Amino acid sequence: MLRSVSQKFKVGIENYLPNAFIFAILLTFLTLILGMTITDESLFNMTTHWYSGFWDFLAFTTQMILILITGYALVKAPLVHRLLIKLASIPKSQKTAIVAVILGAAATGYLSWGLGFVFGTLFAIEVAKRVPEADFRILIAAAYTGTIAILPASISLTAPLLVNTPEHSLEEKIGLIPLSQTTFSPIMLLTAFIGLAVVLFAYIKMAPEKKDVIPYNHDEEQEEPTKKASMSNHTFAEKMNNSRIINYAIVLLGFLWLSIYIANNGFNLELNIMNFTFIMLGLALHGTPSSYMNAITDGMSSASGILLQFPFYAGIMGMMVGSGLITVIAESFASIANEITFPFFSFLSAAIVNIFVPSAGGQWQIQGPILIEALESFNLPATVVINTVSIGDVTTNLLQPFFVLPALGLAKLGLKDIWGYCLVSMILLFIVTSIIVTVLPIILY
Repeated sequence: MLRSVSQKFKVGIENYLPNAFIFAILLTFLTLILGMTITDESLFNMTTHWYSGFWDFLAFTTQMILILITGYALVKAPLVHRLLIKLASIPKSQKTAIVAVILGAAATGYLSWGLGFVFGTLFAIEVAKRVPEADFRILIAAAYTGTIAILPASISLTAPLLVNTPEHSLEEKIGLIPLSQTTFSPIMLLTAFIGLAVVLFAYIKMAPEKKDVIPYNHDEEQEEPTKKASMSNHTFAEKMNNSRIINYAIVLLGFLWLSIYIANNGFNLELNIMNFTFIMLGLALHGTPSSYMNAITDGMSSASGILLQFPFYAGIMGMMVGSGLITVIAESFASIANEITFPFFSFLSAAIVNIFVPSAGGQWQIQGPILIEALESFNLPATVVINTVSIGDVTTNLLQPFFVLPALGLAKLGLKDIWGYCLVSMILLFIVTSIIVTVLPIILY
């Protein structure tokens, strides 16, 4: 049944779904119309909000590009690449390939969502190379979905980390909320691990039949990116380019700082720290600056989608915030909720807002205070809002292509190649999470 449904989605999507960039443009016009009709903003004001937000993701865009290309370079380091090949050689059938990819992506996604997106995709590519009877598209979709499914329990989930940080924006109202009440709470753990089991089941059932399988295309495979740097060292410049002394001196300096950071802050894998760690590990494993630079250069082409499309999503967020659409959505759902239905409506409003504002941190800073204020009418703890908003945000990431762009860039696929599988997964996860966020608070509170 799921195979049939996913194939119908696939046919429809191939016929009607444009590429991810057109999706962002259409979402821009939809937000423009909603702002003008729902919040009575003028075309001039909405256009102003759009441009005001257009460049707000520059730092995040750079972080995502870095996590993509430094993760790529790290995986292509000889030692890591050999290990990845060894692991990718274990699956022998399409079914075991799907299971391995989902679990591999989930394991790395548990540590960091950025790590899961990059390593999960690269692992899926290596598995696809070695299991020709496995459909390449479903493996890439499975890697992305596996990361999404585990995110409610991930130690890198944004909102729980924000409210556990001293001097956060809502500290006066809710204080500091420990991770034991958010990331490691029953509602988040159940959502993550039941969701992961559902995703595993769904992808096994959605796997294409042998006649419909599209394997990895070896003809389009690029040259091995980690070209060996010239070791002739005939000139002073070549000696500098291939100097292991210079290479490991900077690596030692980098790891010295990381040791100090971990001693003071613990194992907190926020994006800047993770990117810095990737760079240092990549340099260490490549051995020379020249070899590492070659790998970085080869990985750059996969970042084009991020570079172009993220500013458009920042513009959409600018319109959502500037026009007050986020406030309207959050307040509308809160106003019709009661003590039993409030967790579900909090989850639903976050899921809808995430389609327009695919930035967990930005969404929480705007939507969180509104829902926390609404919570005062009910006998429920603040953790209900933190957890349900986080789960809602995660769920519709399978509909919103913002975070799948790195995977598509690495795999050289289009959105239509994987979106059918992602949509089926999202529907199933939405049903499961809706039940959990509605029933569990009644039991716990």
